[in-house]
Amino acid sequence: MNEQLQAHFEKRGFKKQTAIQAAVYDALADGKTVVGIAPTGSGKTLAFTWPLLTRVQAGTGIQIVVLEPSQELALQTARVMREWAGLMGIKVQSLTGGANLRRQVEHLKKGHPDIVVGTPGRILHLLDSRHLKLKHLKTLVIDEADDLLRDDTQAVVEDIERRTPLSTQLAFFSATSSKQLSQADVIFGRDVVKYDVRKQDDSRGPVKHGLLYARTMAQKAQMLERLSKTKNFRALVFFSSIKTLHYTASRLKHAGVSSATLGGRQRQTEREKVMRQFRKHQIKLLLTTDVAARGIDIPKLPAVVNYELPQSVEEYVHRTGRTGRQGEPGLVVNLGDDHDFRDLKKLLKATDYHLQPLTIDNRQLTEETGDETTKNETVRHENAKRIQKAQHQRSNTVKKSVQRTLDTFTKPKKKKRHKQRKNKGIRLKHRRKSANK
Repeated sequence: MNEQLQAHFEKRGFKKQTAIQAAVYDALADGKTVVGIAPTGSGKTLAFTWPLLTRVQAGTGIQIVVLEPSQELALQTARVMREWAGLMGIKVQSLTGGANLRRQVEHLKKGHPDIVVGTPGRILHLLDSRHLKLKHLKTLVIDEADDLLRDDTQAVVEDIERRTPLSTQLAFFSATSSKQLSQADVIFGRDVVKYDVRKQDDSRGPVKHGLLYARTMAQKAQMLERLSKTKNFRALVFFSSIKTLHYTASRLKHAGVSSATLGGRQRQTEREKVMRQFRKHQIKLLLTTDVAARGIDIPKLPAVVNYELPQSVEEYVHRTGRTGRQGEPGLVVNLGDDHDFRDLKKLLKATDYHLQPLTIDNRQLTEETGDETTKNETVRHENAKRIQKAQHQRSNTVKKSVQRTLDTFTKPKKKKRHKQRKNKGIRLKHRRKSANK
């Protein structure tokens, strides 16, 4: 490692590189195209930052472009890279959607950055308008590659790659593998060196995975309120749909729970404000989606709550990877009913995750014992049977009352038609005249 970087490494209190950082360093420093797969929270950003900075010559144009799937992750990566690049006089600029385009163009012209970190849509837009020029580019990094190499985003990434010089080095990083990632050599026509250190990595702390029973949306919102009142509880709450997220946010606001939302059509300044408040412990619950919170690093985050359960193993891995980072303990709370939990266990059958039933008692989140679990399931079963029985009896009562009503049905009496009393004297006068004639 560079002497300046090594000195800062020791100053920050790092003792050794993580498995992914040690594995890819030499290959990236030598200009090889690399695929790096490592668990969430294992330091993938620094894994490509350290070796690539040694290849940059300050003040000679844009030499590194890093693509990120979300605005938050792009800003986070830019902040991390800026800390280390500043030691060598290298400038870093973020280019994300949601930010003021005119200001970004002005900063590109006046700031002359050496490294650009951004979202694919904004990067491609600036390339099309010729405000961003990549003739000096040495490396293109595709972070969270399993997400970026998917659907329409993959086409955008390929368009950006075609605008780069033929000698450009590519680097792909992700926490999970995918079909596109395994075929990166075919898609981009490069010789790829792959490093998968998921089994060797030991940077993850102990994470407990729990199940907390809540059947309806109202019950789930109530559970979040109860969780927020437990000691030192703070969590990222994941949703699959924006509609449910806003519904829950309004309920929590009405209940006076310290919470905020991240996602949807928020401006970049609003997102930065929310993230800053959450990192400073000013907010207890941050409601978000998979897209908005992907790759976000929140130091010492105590918990993650799956309000709506993920539909794939990859989603579960990325969500739960927000807690238990860098050796810190973590907690994952999955909300749902027995049917949801059965599907989740089936989904995670091939993984090492152990799901334990949880309960909230006296503002403390504890594990249920076997007897308590059986007792709760028995109570639920009895409640369900009682409700079904009551509904059955109610339906019979309605049927009888309908039959009784039909039996006693009679034809309604015809209303008497009252003669019009208006102008009675005039009509009587006309009748008398006609009688005299």
